Amino acid sequence: MKYLQHVRHLSANTIAAYRRDIQSFREYLGRRGLPEAELPDSAVRAFVAECSRKGLSPRSLNRVLSALRGYYRFRQKVAHDTANPFRNVRSLRTDKPLPSFLFEDEIAELLDRDSADFWQLRDRLILELLYSTGCRVSELTAIELADLAPKDGCLRVLGKGGKERLVFLGPQARELLREYLPRRKAVLAQARRGGDERALLLNRRGGRLTPRGVQELLKRVVREAAVDKPVSPHTFRHSFATHILNRGADIRVVQELLGHASLSTTQVYTHLDVEGLRRVYEKAHPHARSSGAGRSQADGPGNGKESGG
Repeated sequence: MKYLQHVRHLSANTIAAYRRDIQSFREYLGRRGLPEAELPDSAVRAFVAECSRKGLSPRSLNRVLSALRGYYRFRQKVAHDTANPFRNVRSLRTDKPLPSFLFEDEIAELLDRDSADFWQLRDRLILELLYSTGCRVSELTAIELADLAPKDGCLRVLGKGGKERLVFLGPQARELLREYLPRRKAVLAQARRGGDERALLLNRRGGRLTPRGVQELLKRVVREAAVDKPVSPHTFRHSFATHILNRGADIRVVQELLGHASLSTTQVYTHLDVEGLRRVYEKAHPHARSSGAGRSQADGPGNGKESGG
């Protein structure tokens, strides 16, 4: 697993998933008395079929296949195996669902919060940073004081594969940071066991806030704001990308801001823009809610004879 971390620079979550996948595969081989090296194609097909019978989704099964391809590539380098039995196993086709996002008024409702005490201020800063920067939640919680450049209106984040990039702070985020930083210093001074001096975002013990902590915070905020749709930290990232594209940003700029290695990953937001327009139309147009009835009338007798302009 050190190879995955230090050479391939995979995230901790991906490494943990690959570890489970490889362990499951080894257990499968052990139950059938099969060797890892020189594995016959029939055994590979039987393993994939077993995964399907267990109900793994196409996306999860593709991750398993990716883990095992990489595992056997590693064995070829280190153990000098002659073949990778998963090399020719094709990944399954998967649909790419459009990511959920919030409209600008919904974002505004979530961000409109009190910040009387330090923890309310921290919560408000977290939400503003998620929306202002488009960071992943793991990137957000990893931010350290040394990464801040508030005078330049930006900060440095460490993304997937250990790749650094700059993200930008809006006026609201900069103002909240100016208020937060001196109060954070006072909270650290009062921490019983000594807090995390480097972490920007603190938990209530003075340590580094975790992604799970942000998720729990967001659940509470959504409940209090009575927003009637699923919202996760990644929803803020999707909303960030959608909104700046809607306002004319170039897609390659959005790719850089999100830290996407491939432009095709970012292009989902161009489809999302169309989806957003459709939702606005259906919400606003008087006939949109009864479009099914309108279509049935248009397809009925006597219609289609008049030419439209």
